Amino acid sequence: MQVIRKAQPDPRRQQLLRRAMLITILGNLILAVIKGIAAYTSESTALYADAANSVSDLLYSLLLTWGLWMAQRPPDLSHPQGHSRFEPLAGLIIAGAMTFAGYEAGRVAVVRFLAGGAVIPVGLPTVVLLLSAVGKVGMFASIHRIAARTGSPGLDAVATDNLADVLTSVAALLGTLGSQLLHPLTDPIAGLLVAVWIFRSAYGVWRENLVYLTGGGASSELRGQIAKTAENVEGVIRVHQVITEHVGPELVADIHINVDGNVPLFDAHAISDEVRVRIEELPGIDRAYVHAEPCGAVTPEDDCPPI
Repeated sequence: MQVIRKAQPDPRRQQLLRRAMLITILGNLILAVIKGIAAYTSESTALYADAANSVSDLLYSLLLTWGLWMAQRPPDLSHPQGHSRFEPLAGLIIAGAMTFAGYEAGRVAVVRFLAGGAVIPVGLPTVVLLLSAVGKVGMFASIHRIAARTGSPGLDAVATDNLADVLTSVAALLGTLGSQLLHPLTDPIAGLLVAVWIFRSAYGVWRENLVYLTGGGASSELRGQIAKTAENVEGVIRVHQVITEHVGPELVADIHINVDGNVPLFDAHAISDEVRVRIEELPGIDRAYVHAEPCGAVTPEDDCPPI
């Protein structure tokens, strides 16, 4: 009796994931250190908020590395369906870290705002924020490209967060310049805007990974595509049930098909196998389970109920 699925990680995908995480960890580490030093020496609230964001980025990079490593492990007796749920689990931990970073950035901004703000020197904070924006643009381009090639929602979230970080760095830069040119309160106001961006990004990570972890189903469009794919297989009379659920970032599909009840069992099994192979070729489908049920030798329309 087989108790473990025969599935092994794709070596090429693993190599791409390792490259993406190395870029993410090193980039966020460098930015967190530089921003932290600049925020401490300049006392800029906006830069402090951006530095807190970079620290949370570094933390989630480490956690996502762990989650991706666990998710790539092959099925075993403890997890016979694989370990793919570890990736969204790491995503939820990341969302928690991002939420805390947003809270900390907002808290400091409110305190500085109530204290009247401060005029921030233009030199070091400006250079650091410009470097941060340019660095995050480069990180976004690299991670987005790898996420598209691997189909990893975790990396896609990282790429989206990098793009949002570009906007937070620009907001912090405007706050620093505004404290010189407009009013000292411009800096803490920019810090509050950065905190809002962090919360916004965290919400997206919470929402996406909760769907993956709680077994959310596919969209109606994908369910229709699954049914159409099965119906195009020779020997399938009708598809009368399609059930999908996320097991980690990808989907498991359970399909019930109607076949001629008088065909030999070997033929019915071959039809089911062909349906399974074609459905598992669809993007986002990890595996499919196909159940063949008879309609009879001559099948009236009402003998095979629609989906």
